[in-house]
This record gives sequence, C-alpha cells and structure tokens, in this order.
Amino acid sequence: MKAHTKETQSTMTPEKSLRFLKEGNQRFQNNLKAHRNLLEQVNDTSEGQFPFATILSCIDSRVSSELVFDQGLGDIFSIRIAGNFVNQDILGSMEFGCKLAGTKLIVVLGHTSCGAIKGACDNAELGNLTAMLRKIKPAVNAVIEPKDDNLRTSKNLNFVDSVAAKNVELTMKRIMAESEVLAEMEKNGEVKIVGAMYDINSGAVDFIE
Repeated sequence: MKAHTKETQSTMTPEKSLRFLKEGNQRFQNNLKAHRNLLEQVNDTSEGQFPFATILSCIDSRVSSELVFDQGLGDIFSIRIAGNFVNQDILGSMEFGCKLAGTKLIVVLGHTSCGAIKGACDNAELGNLTAMLRKIKPAVNAVIEPKDDNLRTSKNLNFVDSVAAKNVELTMKRIMAESEVLAEMEKNGEVKIVGAMYDINSGAVDFIE
C-alpha cells in the first residue's frame, strides 16, 4: 500500500476517511495487516505529507492509532495526551491538520480501563498531573450513576468506562464550541468529527457518530 499523495488525498471525503479507519481496525482485529513497504513510504513522504485523518487519543501504550487502525506513514495526524482532552494547543494542531494540511476527519479516541480517567475518578494528586486531571473531572461529574461514592472510583471499571465515553462526548462538544475554524468546516461538510472507544480486551473500536 502506497503513502497518500496530494491526488489521493483529494479523493478522500469525511465518510470515505471514516470507512478507511473502520476497515483498518477490522484488519487489526483479524491480525491481517495491509502490505506496506515502510522504507518506501519514508521516501514517498520525504517532500510532503497528505494525511486523511486527525486522531486525538490517549498516551496509553496499548492504544497506538497507527496500529489499531492499520495505517502507515503519512496517513494520519496523531495527537496524544493522557485522557484525550483538548486545550488551545491541541485545537490549534487540529486546525492545522484540517484547514491547512487537508485531513477530512477528526476522531476523538478514548479507551477502556483508562489510567487518566481512573486518576480523575479517584481525585489523584501528583505534581502537574493534578492540574491535568482536573480537565477530566467534568466527565466524572456528568456521569450520574452510580450515586454511591464508594462505587465512583477506579475499582468500578464500568463506571470508569462510562466516564471515558462521556469524556469523548464532552471533548467533541468542546471542539465545536472552542474552534470556529473546525465548527465552520464541519458545518460545510469539509470535515466530520466523530468519537470512538477502543476496547483494550478485544482490539475493537466502537465509533460514536
């Protein structure tokens, strides 16, 4: 499989881009990688890059977007931060990826058993991590059930995963609310913004459109 060129990127639509990722995840789950010559892709992308998707994901070592979606060099912009939330810098990176570099799809990718989500649920405090986890607290507070504080901790994995999914939802809303550039592109059909949850037990990605 060749690296994307300006010509192939121009044929991509938001819907086609999403289909490419879904097909890539199916290959990943079935352990069937697309054939790629990575050194050839290094050469092909040496003078330019033409990715089709921008993916915001967690830093978790088990959730590499290139691997779980079976993509090669030059295919996606990969933004990674613990808890896959957005701030001004990340929004700027997304705007660059979509408006200037031509990606057609933004994916906010959360995952099950997320350590950052667990930390937010437990009100963990450690150096700069304390301030970072506060950015995830709105998702913790938005999940109403269970009401018993003893069940609203990292020990309750169902609660953790519910918070992770809510965090994806709130992050998508923040992108639309805080980036006029991306909101306009989405309104005009130039990009699509979707959420997704990766299951660390199965390797499957469940998309939230």
